[in-house]
Order: sequence, then C-alpha cells, then structure tokens
Amino acid sequence: MATEEQFEAAVRWGRVGVGLAAPGTSAEVWRQELARLEELGYGSVWINEGIGRGEAFSQLGLMLAATQRLVIGTGIANIWARQAPVMQAGAETLAAAHPGRLALGLGVSARVLVEASGLAYGKPLEAMSAYLDRMDASKGHAITPAVPFPRLLGALGPKMLELAGERADGAYPHSMPVDNTVLARKALGPGKLLVVGVAVFLDDDVEHARGLARQSSLFRIPGSPYLANLRRLGYTDDDLGPEPSDRVIDAMFACGRADVIAARVREHLDAGADHVVLQPMGMDLTTLVDQIEAVSGHLPS
Repeated sequence: MATEEQFEAAVRWGRVGVGLAAPGTSAEVWRQELARLEELGYGSVWINEGIGRGEAFSQLGLMLAATQRLVIGTGIANIWARQAPVMQAGAETLAAAHPGRLALGLGVSARVLVEASGLAYGKPLEAMSAYLDRMDASKGHAITPAVPFPRLLGALGPKMLELAGERADGAYPHSMPVDNTVLARKALGPGKLLVVGVAVFLDDDVEHARGLARQSSLFRIPGSPYLANLRRLGYTDDDLGPEPSDRVIDAMFACGRADVIAARVREHLDAGADHVVLQPMGMDLTTLVDQIEAVSGHLPS
C-alpha cells in the first residue's frame, strides 16, 4: 500500500509528466533540457531501461542531481538487468539522497529483447513475484530513506495488474487505450497509484503523425505484450495487422495537434489515472523537449 508520504509526493507531481528516451545524449544536454522542463512546471520525468541501451540508476543519479524539485522515475527498470537486492539498495540510496523525488517502476520487458542481451527470460509473473520477495527481504540493508519511494509495476495485462495491486504501490501501463486505464484503475482499486504513459506524435498533419506511429516497434516485437493486451481489449486481426488500423493507432497513441494530445491526457485522467506521462517519440533530446514545450500550454494543471 502506498504510504501517506508517497501520495503527498504524487500530488506534488501534478497531473502530467514527461517521458524521455534519447540514447547517446551527453550529460550536458540532459542537464540543459531537464532545467527547461523544470522551468515549464512539469512535475516528473521518466525513463525506461533497455539492456545495453543505457543503465537506469546512473541515469537517475544524473537527472536527480541536475534538478531541484522534479520527481525522476523509471517507467521500467529492467528486472533482468540486476539482482533484486542491488535494485533495492540503489533505489534506497537515491531516495535517501533526494527525499520524495524518486519513483521506481519495475518491468519484465519482452523475451526477445532480454534474450538478445544474452540473459535468460523466465515466466514473467513468477519472475516478478519472486523478484519483489527478494527486494522486500533486502529492505534497509543499504539505508532507510526518510521518505519511502513508490514502487510501481510496468503492468499491461490483468495478472500483472493484480500483482501490482497486491505487492506494489501502483502500476505504470504505457501505450494502451483509455479503456485499459479504466480496467487498470478497477484492478488496482482506489488506494494505489496509476501512472499512464502516452506516446506522442505531434504534427498538424494527423495522417503524417499516424504514419510515424505505425512504425512503432511495439507492433514488431515477436510475441509483443502490447498486441496481446490489445486483443484482450477486443481488437481483432483486422485492426492489428499486418498494418495497424487508424482505430488502433488513435487508441494507443496521441497523434496530431497539441489540443488533440491534451484531450487524450484528460481522457486518461477521467478514466482513473493519477498521473499521465507524455513521451514524444523519435528525435534528439532538445527536439523532444521542444515538442513538450509546444504542448504544455494546452494541458490540464
């Protein structure tokens, strides 16, 4: 169960955060662009961890040190990338150094991506449950933070959402329709945090934006958990392939003008999300933040 301190921290996040993925970006540029986001008034910035394409805790440390008030979180820190006691100790150390400013999202990624890195991929639900056991067993061995950090699960399907409700402070589903947010809120209940990630393709030409969205790797991952969850939500093969329909693209992503993107944020908030994370796609870090700045005036406070 999320503590009172964690929910107070979530209130400080505001309603909208930012997700960023910019491999190869220098520390200097990260510091510069994080300062811009802080000036724009966003409450949080989130990263993901792909094995071999960046390491979460070194990046979290850089981001926390470069900012004053932003909450810095992982959409997922990959559970296959480090042992559970190491994950727990790393999070405790950062949370102690930056009270109330760390959010730790854990995820299982996808089999093909993990195995490509040379690691074994177990049964996701069992692996996550055992991983949480080992994290819990190692709590406080490094240091006990004054403000506990919220632990979220990168959960798409019903079983992982159920585990998030039982063993974590909430969940962070990404790139799913608003209908999934309704189901996630119901699965988690009112006492858990629900952070929803939305991939953004900002363009006045909606057809061009949809074309960019269709290139998303989420559709091409063998055994994609995103496609599996879309089928659970009622999308058919006619919707999903070989080329995803406009219906699928518009449900999964926010495509088009800034006001359209802002409307999608409101839909997820109305469906039960506590915090919506906008993730602009496919450009260098400065251009990604330019897009977030362009959207900022349209967003709910």
